Amino acid sequence: MDSIVCDRNGGIAVLTLNRPEKRNALSAELINELEHSIFALAEDDSLRVLIVTGAGDAFCAGTDISGLTNLTLSEATDVSTRGQQLCDRIESFPVPIIAAINRIAAGGGCELALACHLRIGSEDAMFSLPETKLGLIPAYGGTQRLSRDIAIARALEIMLAGKSVDAYTALKLGLLNRVVEPNQLMGEALALANEIAALAPLAIRACLKAVTDGLKLPFDEGLALERQLFASLFETEDAKEGITAFLEKRRPVFKGQ
Repeated sequence: MDSIVCDRNGGIAVLTLNRPEKRNALSAELINELEHSIFALAEDDSLRVLIVTGAGDAFCAGTDISGLTNLTLSEATDVSTRGQQLCDRIESFPVPIIAAINRIAAGGGCELALACHLRIGSEDAMFSLPETKLGLIPAYGGTQRLSRDIAIARALEIMLAGKSVDAYTALKLGLLNRVVEPNQLMGEALALANEIAALAPLAIRACLKAVTDGLKLPFDEGLALERQLFASLFETEDAKEGITAFLEKRRPVFKGQ
């Protein structure tokens, strides 16, 4: 699986898109490998946080356009379905995924970043959904996620005009959590990952599920999901440890149990 590199340090994994010669453009093979890696990591109960980044001078320059020539209606539907399935799998991943975005996040690469739960960008990062310049539209969930993450008018301007957004504009719009110097990108992503990994893992998973699943539900059903997840945590050793440690004024020791 040469197009994906997975590094693991304790409860934190880093997945690196590894087609730097193509600016990590999403070929069918790369999508398959990324989905396989995401699926395998989702089954790992010891995983606490996943970081996704790109090798070389780009996070991901989008879909490999050479694979889009002369598609039939059925083939084009399959391309969109596979891309949406990948991004849905990322969004519904059981632990937080941090996108460490170096320079280019365009098209499918921007959609990949939008599916991640948290996003840190280098100062030279640029975001775009330029598909209208090709006579197309975003097809991996970009029309839906961008218009839910920021004001609809701003999302439409980005998509309809094929505009690029720089890192600090993306920060103001809420597309990025943080902007850092390029040489600090992975250090910042790892620092955030370690901060999250130090907390109660079952609570982290429950909180993430409450948000990602709850946003797809009517408000009352979202509240019911929150209520159910909150109550379920009282059956865990971590909740007992967290409350006891707070009362005893000491650091808790969470075990994911």
